[in-house]
This record gives sequence, structure tokens and C-alpha cells, in this order.
Amino acid sequence: MARPSRQRNAPSTATALQQGLVVSSHGRHSVIECPDGSRRIVHPRGKKNQAVVGDRIAWAAQPEGQGDDGTIERVEERRNLFYRQDEMRTKAFAANIDQVLVWLAAEPEFSHKLLARALIAAEAAHIPPLIVLNKSDLGELHARGWERLAPYRAMGYPVLGLSLADAEHHPNDAALQALRQALHGKATLVLGPSGTGKSTLINWLLPGANVQTGEISQALNSGKHTTTSTHWYWIDRDSQTAVIDSPGFQEFGLHHVQPTDLASYMPDLRQHVAQCKFYNCTHLHEPGCGVLAQVGAPLAEGGVHPLRHKFYAELFAERVADERY
Repeated sequence: MARPSRQRNAPSTATALQQGLVVSSHGRHSVIECPDGSRRIVHPRGKKNQAVVGDRIAWAAQPEGQGDDGTIERVEERRNLFYRQDEMRTKAFAANIDQVLVWLAAEPEFSHKLLARALIAAEAAHIPPLIVLNKSDLGELHARGWERLAPYRAMGYPVLGLSLADAEHHPNDAALQALRQALHGKATLVLGPSGTGKSTLINWLLPGANVQTGEISQALNSGKHTTTSTHWYWIDRDSQTAVIDSPGFQEFGLHHVQPTDLASYMPDLRQHVAQCKFYNCTHLHEPGCGVLAQVGAPLAEGGVHPLRHKFYAELFAERVADERY
């Protein structure tokens, strides 16, 4: 990868806007990739035009003598934006993506609540999710994790179980090939908690990815490895296959989701809403509720797992409380 450069390009006028893809974001500075493959450091003009990884932007070089960095003049219209939001702040992960890969592991044991929140955010943004459970080499622990994912498989979410531990020695492993196929031709945000092997995944897909992030860090004079930032990596530019690596997370706020919309973003609940007696049913206590009638029923028959409904009730209460303050 060509190192992001602070070298001045050919002089340009204020109207000579150029196109770029945001491939990394660090506070108010972003690294963009130009159509010719070169990379450049840019920043938004004033408080507007704040960009995130995956954004397509129009940018301009600084006038002669006013610095080497470019300025973001316009963020082009987004197809989507995947983000989380709590009461105090919004954290945008990436824009214009084709799918979200929720990367989990048999160990440490994953959180149902974090997984469910990430899936709700994906549903709200109309971005298809893919769930992967790593470390199948751990045997019983992986089998336990696979069983915990049964409600999500029953909902129709694609779920893969695999191990990256021996990926180098078993490149033709069926599960690994299935993952490559699922990523092909798409821009995929890789999302998951720390300790699950996300960095191993990125370096398996693209050996030398750590070198790239180090180069970006050096170009930005940050003096540290940029593990707290989000990065776009081309796996195969010709087929438009890319992965976006994001920092691990321990919480996932859904302040941007209305409590009355929650059921529509949970497929196991959503399929039964039409059977509710009342149009404004909260699916918590109303008589004739189609969702409540399915709580505890067999998953294979469209049932709602009790833990899933309990999570829904907790999240509904959380969001109602947020609305009051």
C-alpha cells in the first residue's frame, strides 16, 4: 500500500474538486484513497462535512502556501450508516457498506445482549448481518456457543462456525472457504468485542494489514498503533471486496431506535406482530398479543426464545426511560 502522503499535489483551484474514498478516520483527520490509488490526509472545513470510513467525498487541495493537507468540501449522499448512540454521544462505524459481520468466539463467551443490540442496529440501517463463531478448535466450548446461537439461526440469520487457529495449514477448509465466499464482492464491516480474534481474521484475509495501519499512524504522527480507529482494507479491488476493521466494543447504545420500533427490528418477534389483537401492542402484557403467545414455543416452529423476549422487555423499558428524560 502506498503510504498516505502529506506531499503537495499539483496546484488546484477552489472549484477543482477531486473524489476520494475515506479509508481511515482519526478524530478530525481522515485518510482518503484517490481514484489512482494514492492516499491523502484531509480534514473537514469548519465543523461541517465530518466523514466516516466508507464515505465518498469531494475534496480540494489547500491553496499554495497554506499547508499540504486537503479539505473535505462535500460528503456524498450515503447508502447507509452503521452507528451506535447513547444519551451523550454517537459513534459511527462506517458508511456505504454491504453487510455487517458480527465476529464472536467460543471463548471469551459472547454476550447475547451485545449481539442482539448490534443486530438491531443493522436491521434499523437495513444492512444484512452475518454471524461468525470463531475457535471451533475448542470443541465443547464452541459447541456450547453454537447452541447459544440457535435462536439466531432459527430467525434465518446466516451463522458460520470456524477456526482461524490452523487456517494457514488448512486453506481449503470448507468453513473458511464459505467465509471468503460470503465476503466476496462486498464491503463488510467486521464488528465484535475484543479478544475474539478479529485482528487474526484481518491478517489472514490480508497479510500485512498491521503494516498498513502502522504506516497510517506514522503519516498522522500519532506515534502509536491505530487499533482504536476504523480502517478500510481492500481484499480484492477488482471484485470490490473489502473489509472494514473496527475497534472492539463493550457496549452498544440504541438511543436512535424508538421503543415502538424495536419489535420490527427483531425477526423472531416481527413475524408474529400481525397476529396481535391491538395495533399499538407493546408485546409486554396485552391480551391477544401474537408475540407473547409464541414465547417458549419451539424455535423450529417460529417460537420466541424466553431470553430474547426478556431482552426485548428490558430494552423497551430502557428506551422508554430515555424518552422521558
